[in-house]
Amino acid sequence: MKRKIYNKIKEWKTQWDGRTALLVDGARRIGKSWIVEEFARNEYKSYILIDFNNVQESIPELFDQYLTDLDTFFMRLSLYTGVKLFPRESLIIFDEVQMCPKARAAIKYLVKDGRYDYIETGSLVSINHNVKDIVIPSEEIRIDMYPMDLEEFMWATGQDMLFDFVKTQYENLAPLGQAIHRQMIEVLRTYLLVGGMPQAVQSYVERKDMRDVDAIKRSIIALYRNDISKYAGKSAPTVTRVFDNIPGLLQQHEKKFRPTMVKKGSRMKDYSDAMFWLDESRVVNYCYATTEPSVGLALNRDDAKVKLYMADTGLLVSMAFDTGDLEQGGIYEKILRGKLEFNKGMLVENLVAQLLCTAGHPLYFYSCSSRENADDRMEIDFLIRKKVVTSKHNISPIEVKSSAHYRLTSLEKFGKKFSNYLGKSFVLHTKDLEVKDGIIYLPLYMTGLL
Repeated sequence: MKRKIYNKIKEWKTQWDGRTALLVDGARRIGKSWIVEEFARNEYKSYILIDFNNVQESIPELFDQYLTDLDTFFMRLSLYTGVKLFPRESLIIFDEVQMCPKARAAIKYLVKDGRYDYIETGSLVSINHNVKDIVIPSEEIRIDMYPMDLEEFMWATGQDMLFDFVKTQYENLAPLGQAIHRQMIEVLRTYLLVGGMPQAVQSYVERKDMRDVDAIKRSIIALYRNDISKYAGKSAPTVTRVFDNIPGLLQQHEKKFRPTMVKKGSRMKDYSDAMFWLDESRVVNYCYATTEPSVGLALNRDDAKVKLYMADTGLLVSMAFDTGDLEQGGIYEKILRGKLEFNKGMLVENLVAQLLCTAGHPLYFYSCSSRENADDRMEIDFLIRKKVVTSKHNISPIEVKSSAHYRLTSLEKFGKKFSNYLGKSFVLHTKDLEVKDGIIYLPLYMTGLL
């Protein structure tokens, strides 16, 4: 399936021309191995893929025996794999590189040699688990990979032209019209349920059976829980509690992470290791509070206030409902038809967080619960910085509305208090595009275009 990260990998190849290796980092099962091999197949004369999760013993031994004699190293590697290597025209892939720390350490010498290009794949949490005895190579550039976004989902489902029209209307700030808008809302609901894990998307494309899709998503969730047990060490019970409580946390009116909701009497510092682990695993998207909407959002970050969103909303759906409810109650069908009464705001806000993240925006929000001044009490769902920074008006506040009727009290207060900082203000809602009173109202499916 077509993925946007392909072009980023291509930019790395052109820009660095063998002077660095590339590490593709991301959660498990998001398609890292597939896209890297697809890239190798299309962009190189030959390639060798070494899957360290399933490899003959003779290959890892090469890193012990022949790193000081790279001529022999490459000759034996070529013989063992049956692939002829061509200087500056071949790629060597270290798949699941965390399984062989010495291979990652060898990147320093292999890149310096300069004969071939190198790409590594792995999940950062498992990579860092296995680097205690090696020197992390500085000759390594990392890019993040995420689940498939809405546009990639529509590529996979053969709806390219429809999303191209959405992009055109967004660029012109013009409505789509009711017929196409309704069609896009249906697509968005389907994407919300299926999610962006490639295996689930492929199943949906081939079978259109939500039971099969749900089974695949649950197997991925089980894999993540297994990773917690395997890699989180002493923090595993705490990490599991936080992970399992994410749907419950998102159902609250105030979605900020509160330790007491996970375990009574606990404090934020009790979860520092667990939060760090979940961040590195990439199964969760973190959204931090900022105390001021200036261009340096990270400089004003308040680590005591954080929201946790699942990196894939499709997985969140499967976590929020047990299997029996989904099958017997026809919940998938009811959500698709917009007929189910539940707190859909948690899914919609999670979806917006996911699409902003895949679009390259670090996630921030603003929250003030002042008791002294009612004008200061407000919460803005998301803040993003415009791509080309100017002397002022760099930050855009975003409010997410999942129902047809809503108020914008916080957005109005925020605009008055921080007018010098703010650029365009956005409301993401279920209706068609509209510009009114200086606010841009975008349909939710345009989130990834911001």
